Amino acid sequence: MNLYLATKNLGKVREINSMFAGTGIDFVSAGTIMGNVAEDGDTYHKNAFAKAMAVYEQNTTAVVAEDSGLEVDALDGAPGVFSARFASNEDGVNSSDEDNINALLDFMQDTPEPSERTARYVSVFCLMMGGKSLFFEGEIAGTIAAEPMGTSGFGYDPVFIPSGYDKTFAELGDQIKNKISHRAMAVIKLKDYLLSIDDNNKK
Repeated sequence: MNLYLATKNLGKVREINSMFAGTGIDFVSAGTIMGNVAEDGDTYHKNAFAKAMAVYEQNTTAVVAEDSGLEVDALDGAPGVFSARFASNEDGVNSSDEDNINALLDFMQDTPEPSERTARYVSVFCLMMGGKSLFFEGEIAGTIAAEPMGTSGFGYDPVFIPSGYDKTFAELGDQIKNKISHRAMAVIKLKDYLLSIDDNNKK
């Protein structure tokens, strides 16, 4: 089964495909046909739906879109839905991972204690298929490191330390991250659903 993934982020495509390895389900970036989608929703669900619809309206095959974000307690849940453009001065334009991390750490420089640097990563997938939308959610708690550490992953991975570990996602590497992350939790639910459909179609 081949599906479009409504993203231009090739790192996200690789990460999700690695989670589906061996299932016979493959995702292809729909970045060339989705255009520029205004991710101006106030929830991850609304943004994921908007991205999925942008592709589905042009090609009615199955489409999956994801919106995710980092929610920091000391910042009242920010950056949240603005995670990809946290350091941007222009609405709707994503800023670089490095700039976003630097902006986050600047905001938290007066919050030195790990117990006060709690946060969570949230992921929401939207599946558009047969004219209907379904959502699959995942979440993982953790803390924000004082400085970036590690080189793998993307986004805020160099500063996010998942609960139960003493290393950032970027230090732990894809093998561990893809088992415990917010995206992994949502993907498990999406995978179970897609495999159940595939099994039913084979009967």
